[in-house]
Amino acid sequence: MVDVMHSALTQEVAVTSERVRNRHPVIEVAGLKKHFPVKKGLLRRTAGYVYAVDDVSFSIDQGETLGLVGESGCGKSTVARTVLRLLEPTAGTIRLDGADITRLGKAALRPHRRQMQIIFQDPFSSLNPRMSAGDIVGEPFKVHGIAQGKEKEERVAALFDQVGLRRAQMRSYPHEFSGGQRQRICIARALALNPNLIIGDEPVSALDVSIQAQVINLMMDLQREKNLSYLFIAHDLAVVEHISHHIAVMYLGKIVEYADKQTLFTSPLHPYTEALLAAVPVPNPRVRRRKHLLQGDVPSPINPPSGCTFHTRCPYAETRCKTETPLLREVSSSHRVACHLR
Repeated sequence: MVDVMHSALTQEVAVTSERVRNRHPVIEVAGLKKHFPVKKGLLRRTAGYVYAVDDVSFSIDQGETLGLVGESGCGKSTVARTVLRLLEPTAGTIRLDGADITRLGKAALRPHRRQMQIIFQDPFSSLNPRMSAGDIVGEPFKVHGIAQGKEKEERVAALFDQVGLRRAQMRSYPHEFSGGQRQRICIARALALNPNLIIGDEPVSALDVSIQAQVINLMMDLQREKNLSYLFIAHDLAVVEHISHHIAVMYLGKIVEYADKQTLFTSPLHPYTEALLAAVPVPNPRVRRRKHLLQGDVPSPINPPSGCTFHTRCPYAETRCKTETPLLREVSSSHRVACHLR
């Protein structure tokens, strides 16, 4: 029995080591920008721009998860949709498995779309109510001409097994499922084409807390099994800490801090990150900690502040913060921050 356990452990370590050796960036984003024009007047002339994403750079290695966090409206979902080319980027480059997909046309982009999929926030609105669950999961096979008939049905059944759904439910419709089950259908659909990258746009925020844990654990099990890469977008830092390897903090269209999860949660450097972590509730009424209350509201992305965009709410802001834009610079191994004071 001990020999069997030792053999299994040795095999698991060997597989992990092999994955580390073969690790490479699945997605590389450099200088990504997405500006939406603001039209006014009868002639609909451009009066300004919404700087939704403004010079964002990151990469995700094979088998790793990057958590993207920040307040609502900071540009997280826009980053996701622009990386997937659901929105056209204003500037910057997007490389998928080394191939530049930034300006590819629809026909040239089609084979690359199989390698990147998305799980949306609301599982109900992202499912066609007129299609059965089996047809929804099998649609990617039909669209890309991969399988049909009996073969497609077998592949769909195997996907239902992987995400913890019964094969008999393939004939049921979305309204017959619970919220957690609907999200499992969305995960199965995302897995259908064997992608390398899956983007989760707040995939558990619409679910009950107990169901959130089940879905997160399912995604982590699938990642280990298939060596998937995730871009996981969320505002719940506890969830992000659980699933992520690295975390990027966004504020007003920019990444202000980037680090591995242990460093970020134990030694945050940006004042905005400190405030986010201080807002996380502690499940112990006896524990008291210092609160970092932010003053004022989030500035408009149409007219962002000069210099550091966070200086209007930062308790440590100095004169240079109002005029000089801080660069996202490396302060230690795998830890970068955009702050003049660090």
